[in-house]
Amino acid sequence: MIEAIKDFFVTHFSPLVAVFFTSMIPIIECRGAIPLGVALLGTSSDAILKVMTVAIIGNMLPIPFILWLIRPLIAWLKKKKILKGFTEWIEKRAEKGKERVKKYEKLGLFLFVAIPIPGTGAWTGALVAAMLQMRIKDALPLIGVGVLVASLIMTMLSFGVGWIINIF
Repeated sequence: MIEAIKDFFVTHFSPLVAVFFTSMIPIIECRGAIPLGVALLGTSSDAILKVMTVAIIGNMLPIPFILWLIRPLIAWLKKKKILKGFTEWIEKRAEKGKERVKKYEKLGLFLFVAIPIPGTGAWTGALVAAMLQMRIKDALPLIGVGVLVASLIMTMLSFGVGWIINIF
């Protein structure tokens, strides 16, 4: 999948723009954007910091809007028969994460976003936070720090652990 995204973006955008837009895609987020950045820009220290920074910014950009708009949007979508299946899919996705997050509340939300495994991430974390009716001012920083940690993990996996040692 990364290869198909890479081919599309390489033909239409600069590498950092490709990383930015890829990190905004639900499910892929920074978990896919960082390896894409490695493929496009290489493993120099300069490339590492640029890729990680751009991926984090792109991943976080939609999150305040999701937190603010998802509940009214889902309520509106439920009223549309044609979109009922989509609405149910969104709610099922939130329910899966909701139980994990609910048990540990704020720490749970942070860990849900921070651990880069399938089905987790900023988009799903924001959806879960909204469904749990967490306040935006509480959820947004937790998701932000979670994205930062997930990005560090993905960067270490993509570039190798040695790059952290070289930065410090």
